Amino acid sequence: MSQKILIKNVKVVNENRITNGSVTVDDGKIARVSNDISPSENGFDHVLDGNGGYLLPGAIDDQVHFREPGLTHKADIYTESKAAVAGGITSFMEMPNTKPQAVTQELLENKYRIASEKSLANYSFYMGVTNDNIREVLKTDPQTVCGIKIFMGSSTGNMLVDNKETLDTLFRESPTLIATHCEDEATIRNNTELFKKKYGETPSFSVHPLIRSEEACYKSSSLAAGLASKHNSRLHILHLSTAMELDLFSNAIPAKDKKITAEACIHHLRFDDSQYNDKQWRIKWNPAVKTATDRQALFNAVLNNTIDVIATDHAPHTLDEKQNSYFKAPSGGPMVQHALPAMLEFFRKGEITLEKIVEKMCHTPSDIFRLNKRGYIREGYWADLVLVEENPMTVSPENILYKCGWSPLEGETLHYRVSATLINGHLAYRKGRFDESQKGMRLAFDR
Repeated sequence: MSQKILIKNVKVVNENRITNGSVTVDDGKIARVSNDISPSENGFDHVLDGNGGYLLPGAIDDQVHFREPGLTHKADIYTESKAAVAGGITSFMEMPNTKPQAVTQELLENKYRIASEKSLANYSFYMGVTNDNIREVLKTDPQTVCGIKIFMGSSTGNMLVDNKETLDTLFRESPTLIATHCEDEATIRNNTELFKKKYGETPSFSVHPLIRSEEACYKSSSLAAGLASKHNSRLHILHLSTAMELDLFSNAIPAKDKKITAEACIHHLRFDDSQYNDKQWRIKWNPAVKTATDRQALFNAVLNNTIDVIATDHAPHTLDEKQNSYFKAPSGGPMVQHALPAMLEFFRKGEITLEKIVEKMCHTPSDIFRLNKRGYIREGYWADLVLVEENPMTVSPENILYKCGWSPLEGETLHYRVSATLINGHLAYRKGRFDESQKGMRLAFDR
C-alpha cells in the first residue's frame, strides 16, 4: 500500500554535500527534496521529524552470507535482513555458498523466491562458479542478477575455482560483473602444514594472518586483475586485506568508469593483528585481519578512492561453532546491524567525513553494479532512506538481532544509531519497532 511520508528537519547527506531540508516520499519513490526544514504536514500518512539528525541514502552491502537455504541454524534471510534494516542497510547482495550451492540457474532462482517471501530488505544473489558449471554461469542475466562469484581461495564444498582454463574462459566470456574472493590456495595449504608442524593442532589465533598471508592474497588478486586486464572484464575484488594489493588498483578515474574495482570490509578497517590475543575467534575472517600497517593503508585507500566500496562480508556462525580451537573455529562473523554505526565512529573521531561514508556505502555500490535508481537521494529514485541520530548504545547480546546472537563489537559503545529505515518508501523500522507488512524488492540493474 502506497504511503505518503514527510521527513523534515534533517541534514540530507548526498552527493558530497550536507544540506538542511526535508524529503517527501510518495508511491515508493522520493517525490521531493527541499531546502524547507519544516514544510506543511498536511496530506501525509507519516511525518518523521529528524530533529536535526542526518538523513542518508540506504546503505548497499555487496557482500553478505545469510546462510539460506541449508545453513539456517546459523542465520536465515529473514533474521539477517531484519538486522540489516535496523542497521541502515536497505539492499544486500548475497553469496552462493549455501546448501545447496547456487550453481545452477534453477537453484539461484530458488533463493530469489525465498527472499521474495522473507526479506525485509531489497535483495540480489550472486551466481556461483565451480570448475565445471560454465554453461550455467553464462546463462546469467546481467539485468536481474548482481554478478557471478568466483572463490579463488578456500571455500565451502566444490566452489574453489583453480583450473586455469576455466578461469580464462570465465574472464573472457562472463556476461556480467565478476566478484572474486582472492587467496591463493596452494600458499595457504603450504603455510598450514608449516604451522601445524611448528605448533600442532591448537596454535594461537595470531597465526591466522601468517597462514592466510599477504603473499597468498597478492598472488591471487594479481592473477584476477591480470585476467581482467587481458580480457577487458568487469572485475570487483572483494575484502582487500593488505597494503600490498593496493598497487593493483587506481584512483585516476571515477569508480563508475573503472573496469577493476575494490572493496574493503568493516573488520579490516577496524581491527588488526594486535587484537587476536584478546578477541581470538571473534575476528577470525578469511581473508585474515592483518597488521596495523595494512589496516591504515586500507583506510587511506578508502579516503583517496583507490578502494571503491565499504561492505561487511557478514558471515555468521553459531557460538558453539566459533568457540573452538584455531583450526576448528570457522572463519567469519556478523556485521550488518552494526556496520554503519561502526563507520560513524570513525566520523565522530574526525577520521573520515560523513559524505565519504555515504559515497562508499551507498553511491559507489550503486554506480559500479549499475543499480536501477538506488543509492542516492534523488527525486524519482526508490525511497531507500535512513535516519541517523547521535544516541549511544553499547553492543550486547540483549540488543543483537543476528540469529547467531553475538558480535565482534560486543562491549563497545557506538555513539550513532539508526532511528528509522525506509525500504521502497515503506517505513520498515522506527526506533526499535519493525513493520513487516511489506517485503523488499529484487534489485534491478541497468546493464
